[in-house]
Amino acid sequence: QVPVVQSGGGLVQPGGSLSLSCAAASGATFYDHAIAWFRQAPGKERERVSCLSSHVDTPYYADFVKGRFTISRDGAKKTVILQMNNLTPEDTAIYYCATDRLALTCSVYGAYEFGSWGQGAQVTVSS
Repeated sequence: QVPVVQSGGGLVQPGGSLSLSCAAASGATFYDHAIAWFRQAPGKERERVSCLSSHVDTPYYADFVKGRFTISRDGAKKTVILQMNNLTPEDTAIYYCATDRLALTCSVYGAYEFGSWGQGAQVTVSS
């Protein structure tokens, strides 16, 4: 499994922007891997925010972030970025990057099927 290291997150006012980064560690790449961003707010279940499939370039977005969040992967397949715009207080959560060697469209996989997880990053949207 590809170990990952997250960076980014923080505190922002409603309507603001933040970005999260997920980097493949130890010289690895995301080749043949699906990458997903999940989030978990206090008292709520973990939910998928966005993901990239291993063999399909079309990203998946949950309805609650469509038009506001953008997921992208660099050409070397070593870093995935989640750009978050027009943030609302409802976006407040701990965000996790997850990856695994999964061949199908990333949206069909549950969180439990991703074997490698980042350490999580707090995103707080508050005035």
